[in-house]
Amino acid sequence: MPKAFSIHNTLLFLLSIVFIGVNGYFLFHGNYYLSFLPVAISIIYFSFYKTKELLFFVILCTPFSLNLEQLSLGNVGFYLPTEPILFGLMILLSIRALLRGTYDKHFVNHPVTLSVLFYLLWMAITVFTSSNPIISLKFLIAKLWFVIPLFFYLIVVFKQKENMYRVVWLYLISLSLVVLITLIRHYTWGFDQKAAHWIMSPFYKDHTSYGAIVAFYIPLAIGLLSRKKNSAIIQYILILFLVILSVGLLYSYTRAAWVSLVAALGVWGLFKLKIHVKYVVLLALFSGFVGVQYYTDISIALSKNKTDSSENISKHIESISNVSTDASNLERINRWNCALRMFEERPVFGWGPGTYAFEYAPFQHSSEITVISTNFGNKGNAHSEYLGALSEMGVLGLFSFLVLLFFVFYRGSMLYIKLQDKELKTLLLSVMLALVSYFVHGVLNNYLDTDKASVPVWTCFAIIVAMDIYHSKNRLPFT
Repeated sequence: MPKAFSIHNTLLFLLSIVFIGVNGYFLFHGNYYLSFLPVAISIIYFSFYKTKELLFFVILCTPFSLNLEQLSLGNVGFYLPTEPILFGLMILLSIRALLRGTYDKHFVNHPVTLSVLFYLLWMAITVFTSSNPIISLKFLIAKLWFVIPLFFYLIVVFKQKENMYRVVWLYLISLSLVVLITLIRHYTWGFDQKAAHWIMSPFYKDHTSYGAIVAFYIPLAIGLLSRKKNSAIIQYILILFLVILSVGLLYSYTRAAWVSLVAALGVWGLFKLKIHVKYVVLLALFSGFVGVQYYTDISIALSKNKTDSSENISKHIESISNVSTDASNLERINRWNCALRMFEERPVFGWGPGTYAFEYAPFQHSSEITVISTNFGNKGNAHSEYLGALSEMGVLGLFSFLVLLFFVFYRGSMLYIKLQDKELKTLLLSVMLALVSYFVHGVLNNYLDTDKASVPVWTCFAIIVAMDIYHSKNRLPFT
């Protein structure tokens, strides 16, 4: 045994010397590609033998991932190092599942799982009817490399309770560092509101995507802070992270993120006051009825608001309802109207997943074009998770997405009532509030085509399903 070990070490040493020599030669001649070989070999090894750890590494890296398009290294919005690894894991995990051929019936029959499959199936169908099938196929594959590792695989990983906490910690640590770096850079610019639009680059493409994820992790940080088994040092670290995220959110100047966090706070109040869901539905229906009845009066009132976005926080908040002069709000309405017109032309199958940016330009009306409008699809998407799905995948596309969200929040709410483990109950509530913040923000923006948003969102979906299946003694029906 020692002799064999010695031979292996000697062989590894010799191969390392050869690699260093060959790589040095290529580096001298300006070729850097061979330097990535050890990284590639390590990723392949971990993919086969340490799959869980590699996926945890991806989650840790996500806040720091870099977009090739933003770095002017290509015309493809591809994030490194996360998406190539997720693509490889998608293939590996799919092959493993096919070879194994056995499935947990509780997992497969879970309403959230079935909703995910329905959503993906309809997306696949609309690839064939797409105005640009190549773009739509790429979009579907990209969606799968998030869903398969971060939802289907993580649910099994979450059989172990601690892993649910680990994945929240991993993203939170990196995100807090990104926010801290951003705040330091922002400080050198005097926390200027205009600088807030780009100061988080290259880690986040703009202040809205950055603000959405910072808002997402504030409830999760509070949830971790409520854990009784934390040591004093862990509590101090979490308080520090929470302060960093809160200041980061404030100086992101992201109005939608502020609104989303207020919505999450409202939902928290509903849970704590134990208000029955039927009253919430009645209130929502009543609010909708009032909105329709007094639509004209509301529109006139909003048109009188001339307050534009500003460094002054109170004026910035007031500008949220300015649909007369605020360019950001007007452009959002322009994109929404384009999405609705696209839906009217193709109501059943839509224009195809991922095609909005390439198709919406002809649907712009001259009366709605703003100073920040473009015909090249290079300044954001439909600015709505919901209208984006409607325009790209038709009425069933939006329906499948809403069904998925309904079962995520319905099952999560029912589970919260029945769950006996108080520690898991707190984690579940923080996960649901984080998702509330994102999908309220999703009315105004859409980021689920990026790793920054997809990694935490699909991870939180997996946490809810795993708790429902593996950690609830009083298992709910249909699981």
